[in-house]
Amino acid sequence: MSLHLEQTQPALILIDVQTAFNNVAYWGGNRNNPGAEQNIAGLLKHWRENELPLFHVKHNSIMPGSLLAITNPGNSFMEAAMPLDGESIITKNVNSAFIGTNLQQLLDEQHIKTVMIAGFTTEHCVSTTTRMAANLGYNTYVIADATVSFAKVGVNGENFSAEMVHAVSLATLKDEFATIITTEQAKKIVTI
Repeated sequence: MSLHLEQTQPALILIDVQTAFNNVAYWGGNRNNPGAEQNIAGLLKHWRENELPLFHVKHNSIMPGSLLAITNPGNSFMEAAMPLDGESIITKNVNSAFIGTNLQQLLDEQHIKTVMIAGFTTEHCVSTTTRMAANLGYNTYVIADATVSFAKVGVNGENFSAEMVHAVSLATLKDEFATIITTEQAKKIVTI
């Protein structure tokens, strides 16, 4: 599995790596992938060292009580994914990083055909952005160990663990919308 960087310039899209998600109780009581932030930091380092395109997506909730509201401290980026000066920050207020933003325009202007997606949460904004990326024609990857899910309560009161939510979310994306890979596989793909 290798790509010619001169032709593809794969972009890393980091979705909503914001401090609000440190409040596990607020989002469902448990989460998976405790090493996700470390993997995200490693991906960022690798992309920066290889001077590849990367996009930080930030959710600015329009719900005043949300931990992701712009007036809430939880809106800030986590230390592991702090953008550097000059790096693209895409702000959104819906699940998809493509709706109401210039992400597609920026990708197309840079002739980017391949995107690799990581961040929060697998079942919401990662999934929605992945589906749209695939529908827009991008060669799409989801980095499974650099994405995070939270536990959910089903429509009949069932309890679904974060690991189950994560696994099912990835299963619904696999093959039809994206290739599912690990952090180490992502680094190898973009190594010349």
